[in-house]
Amino acid sequence: MTKVFEKILIATDGSLKNRPAVKTGLELACELGSVVYVVYVVDETTFRSVEAGAPSGDLYIYLKKEGEKALEYVKDVANGKDVETHLLLGIPAREIADFAADNDIDLIVVGSRGRSELEKLILGSVAEGVIQMAECMVLLVKKEASTEKEISRGDVVLKK
Repeated sequence: MTKVFEKILIATDGSLKNRPAVKTGLELACELGSVVYVVYVVDETTFRSVEAGAPSGDLYIYLKKEGEKALEYVKDVANGKDVETHLLLGIPAREIADFAADNDIDLIVVGSRGRSELEKLILGSVAEGVIQMAECMVLLVKKEASTEKEISRGDVVLKK
C-alpha cells in the first residue's frame, strides 16, 4: 500500500509564528512514516532593495546564518526523526514550489503568517504564493499558538 504522503516538505522562515507549522509537519511525518525535507529560503528580493554601495555581501551572510539557525532548530525539535535540510536562495514561494516539484513532494507544510508586521493583516504572501504555485497539496497551519503545546489538529487547513 502506498503512503498517503511519502514525502513532506516543511517550509520555515525561522520565526516563532512558524513553529506551529514545523511542529505539525514533523508530527504528521512521524505518524505517517514520511520522509521529511525542510527548506529555508534566503529572500533575494532583500538584496534588490539594498541601496547601491550597501554591504549586500554582509547582508547575505547574516541572512544565511539566520537560515542555518532556523534549519538547526527544526533538526533539534525533530526528536531523532531524520530530516533533510536545504538552504535556498531566491523568491521564497517560487523556490518552495520548485523544490517540491523537483523532489516529487506529496505535501508542503507552511505557516499562514511570516515575519513581517504587514502580513498580520493578510494571509502571508509566501504562504499564498505557495498555495498558488505548488503542484502538490499544501497544508496551511493557521494557529499562532503562544506555546507549542496549544497546537491541535483542528488548527490546520488542507488545500489542494
